[in-house]
Formats: sequence, structure tokens, C-alpha cells
Amino acid sequence: MEKQAKDPDWPFADPKNVAAVTTASIVDGKSPILYVSHDEDDGGWQFHTGDTVDMSEAKLVSLYSVVQRDPTLKELADLPLGWEASRSSVGQAWQKRRQ
Repeated sequence: MEKQAKDPDWPFADPKNVAAVTTASIVDGKSPILYVSHDEDDGGWQFHTGDTVDMSEAKLVSLYSVVQRDPTLKELADLPLGWEASRSSVGQAWQKRRQ
């Protein structure tokens, strides 16, 4: 099998089509992403508003689609498993910490 060349514009180790969890308000562009987690148990990515998540609002999307919506997420490409990042508002620096 031929190895694909690394995309210089894609800083994540995960492929663009890896599944990520977010909410309807983020998908609809009504709310900003203020909280990100890179789950230790399954390596999954979650992107939320920072508020309590109602599971009825959960959406499964591609990592690429979330990064397209908010390119500042590329700053979190090296977020280790079991870590989270948050910010108080769009434009603020991401604060990283172990979960």
C-alpha cells in the first residue's frame, strides 16, 4: 500500500474524515467553539460551547468540517490524549490542561 504524502495544511495526526462530536448550535453556526477535548479512552475529539451538553443536540461530524468552521482549532492539533482546551470567547487564547 502506498503511503500518502502529509498535507502541509493539515496539522492533525488524525485524518480529515475522523469522526468528531459537537452540537447542533455549532454545526448551525449559532454558537462558537469554546471547549475542546481529546479523549484518552478512544482518541475522539469533542467540540462544544462550554455549556452543559444536551445529548439530544449532539452531532457527529468530520474533524475537517469543524476545523473549516473554526481554523483556530489547528492550534490544538497537538493536544495530547486526555487533555482539554478552553477559551472564554472567540479570539482569546486557548488554555490547555489535563482532563
